[in-house]
Amino acid sequence: MSNKVITEKVRFSYLNVWEPKSVNGGEPKYSVSLIIPKSDKKTITKIKAAIEEAKKEGLSKLGGKIPANLKTPLRDGDIDRADDEAYADSYFINANSSVKPGIVDKNVQPIFDQTEFYSGCYGRASIVFYAYNANGNKGIAAGLQNLQKLEDGEPLGGRARAEDDFQAVEEDDILG
Repeated sequence: MSNKVITEKVRFSYLNVWEPKSVNGGEPKYSVSLIIPKSDKKTITKIKAAIEEAKKEGLSKLGGKIPANLKTPLRDGDIDRADDEAYADSYFINANSSVKPGIVDKNVQPIFDQTEFYSGCYGRASIVFYAYNANGNKGIAAGLQNLQKLEDGEPLGGRARAEDDFQAVEEDDILG
């Protein structure tokens, strides 16, 4: 058993992997929401097993026993993001890290162009699960390790790409 999971194909959302971002004045972190289709039984099974392993490994952090209200990172998109079409019929996990994740393409070549890796594209993620006990909150969190882009997808976030908004203009049209 292991608390590390490499997913099958997921969709990336709320992607903050180029620069760390602070949430509510906290420590700046790199983060991503992984949208996992409910039909992907293989990834869901691996995640549930890794969460159980993290519970066992983290018993001391959790006070020696698993609390009934333990927070876990695997959430149901149909319930927790009912108003967001991208999360329909899916689970999701928010993973973050204070260390920049490695980002590669399907040929395992590093991606440096920020326009190539964006919210809405598809790929695989390596994440680790661990127990935490902070400010009275106890739970299992997902730590972001590395990301691999497998294919493009419709960008999320409501922002259109410049290439989609405009068309090439002939020199005569500009002067006209």
